[in-house]
Amino acid sequence: MNKTLEAKLRDLPADPGVYQFKNAAGSTLYVGKAKSLRNRVRSYFTGEQPSPRVALMVRQVVDVDVVVTDNEIEALALENNLIKANKPKYNVNLKDDKSYPFVKVTDEPYPRIFPTRVVRRDGGKYFGPYTDVRSMRAALRTITKLFRIRSCKLAIDAESIEKKKHKVCLDYHIDKCDGPCEGLISREDYNRLVGQAVRMLRGRTDDLIAELNEEMHAAAETTDYERAAKLRDTISQLESVSERQKVVVDQRVDRDVLAIAREDRDAVCAVFCVRAGKLVAKKDFRFKARGDEEPAEIYAAFVKQFYDGAEIPHEIYAEAEPDDAETIAEWLSERAGHAVRLHTPQRGDQARLARMCKQNAILQLKELQLQKMKKDDYAPYTLSALQRDLRLKRLPRSIECFDVSTLQGTDTVAGLVVFENGKPKKSRYRKFIIRDTVGQDDFASMNEAVKRRYKRAIEEEEPLPDLIMVDGGKGQLSAAVKALTKLGIDDVPIVGLAKRLEEVFFPGASEPSILPRTSSSLKLLQQLRDEAHRFAITFHRKRREKRTFATELTEIKGVGNKTADRLLKEMGSVRAVKDANVEALAGVVGEKRARAIKEHFQGS
Repeated sequence: MNKTLEAKLRDLPADPGVYQFKNAAGSTLYVGKAKSLRNRVRSYFTGEQPSPRVALMVRQVVDVDVVVTDNEIEALALENNLIKANKPKYNVNLKDDKSYPFVKVTDEPYPRIFPTRVVRRDGGKYFGPYTDVRSMRAALRTITKLFRIRSCKLAIDAESIEKKKHKVCLDYHIDKCDGPCEGLISREDYNRLVGQAVRMLRGRTDDLIAELNEEMHAAAETTDYERAAKLRDTISQLESVSERQKVVVDQRVDRDVLAIAREDRDAVCAVFCVRAGKLVAKKDFRFKARGDEEPAEIYAAFVKQFYDGAEIPHEIYAEAEPDDAETIAEWLSERAGHAVRLHTPQRGDQARLARMCKQNAILQLKELQLQKMKKDDYAPYTLSALQRDLRLKRLPRSIECFDVSTLQGTDTVAGLVVFENGKPKKSRYRKFIIRDTVGQDDFASMNEAVKRRYKRAIEEEEPLPDLIMVDGGKGQLSAAVKALTKLGIDDVPIVGLAKRLEEVFFPGASEPSILPRTSSSLKLLQQLRDEAHRFAITFHRKRREKRTFATELTEIKGVGNKTADRLLKEMGSVRAVKDANVEALAGVVGEKRARAIKEHFQGS
């Protein structure tokens, strides 16, 4: 532990707030909240850690930032925002890379209703998220048809109507809109239709039907038979929607039921939305778990992240009580404007509903695994041939290859290329500047590159490749094996490919293997080796050229490394610097240095 961190731990306040652990690069590793910052943060650095994941995180912490809040509710809200903004590695971040759509009701005199994937604090109402886009669009079509909500983006208010800025469009003529843009429907009547659409979105279909029945009878009594007929048709369609919604409990209460199913790193959270006793929606969210989280930790993370944008019911049921359940319930109640209860059902209809939700989560997880199996079943023939020829236990879908490049021991670098399913994956290529090896020592340079690559992979819990390959023979292979052994990696196969005779070397084998010249497996290894060589030598040349150019300029009195870099950046090359006049050079480095540079090149 460094002195700065020790000092911060000593001076921590006992107030509630949020803390952020950071690594040497300044990245946020973890965000947490605490009732007492002093007690909570210090607990990480005293005593045994509850899990290997937490212990690994603590070893990387070099700094901690804290924000004091007035209470735990504020701390929870701030924690949730920081997790969404920073996506810390060691937090349970359940949102996958999808952006789920919501239905938005705008905050306007004449509101619009439309789908969106961006939730803003702009006064609008948001319903969702919807994991089934087709069901969302079907609901919107029904709303448009029944309640004739405008689809235009016009800014409509009393002033625009009075000045007749807008004209009705085709939707008005085909009875899909009542023409608010020309004031053909009053603001009160239009907003009543919007309110009815909102009730439908909230699953209050039966209450809405009862209300519309009263309006229909009132219209009939006043002999407004045209309006009564329209209301009758609306009621008929709403009743067909209501019939499709399954009655699951007798109580007319709004509740969501959550259940999570997971296996290894695959996980699915199912959400049943019950409104007025009816199951009105089923949603499922797929995400990657780390594997060592407790159910209470996962449910707490899901509730905080999911209900930061979704509609909050009166009750939330889950099979495990979330961590900090009381604080989360207070936070949800504050956001929703009504009391919210978190509950773990044990018996009766609630427990039956929770079991049904769990079965749905398990079913979705199996479907996810089946999709992955279908995807994983495909493999190019070259990988199967390579697995056979190298006698590998598993198919080498991910292969990483190293090569070292140097010129008489100067500017030594290493390159790492990655092939996935037999194709280059350039986003995963890596460059290494060899620092610990002095002089020309290809073996030590290879050892350093391999050690640095997989030490970081272990620290960041990255999956290891199915096969490691080095460009070279026994010496390079032996150096790489020593690096892996020191890191405790003994279950990843590694080979070397020598260029002279295209021989394949295996660890511990005294003689190399010769693959047939025409075999697809050898061609794949050659492609890997050649790509690694190209990548490493390109990086080496760039570094050498930069150093050579900079050295030629830094020989000039008054020109240091920074000035040389600035000249190369502005002029593009040493030749351009030589050919430039004093005025052009003075614009970059000043007149005094410009004259010194010009005199230097004229003298040479």
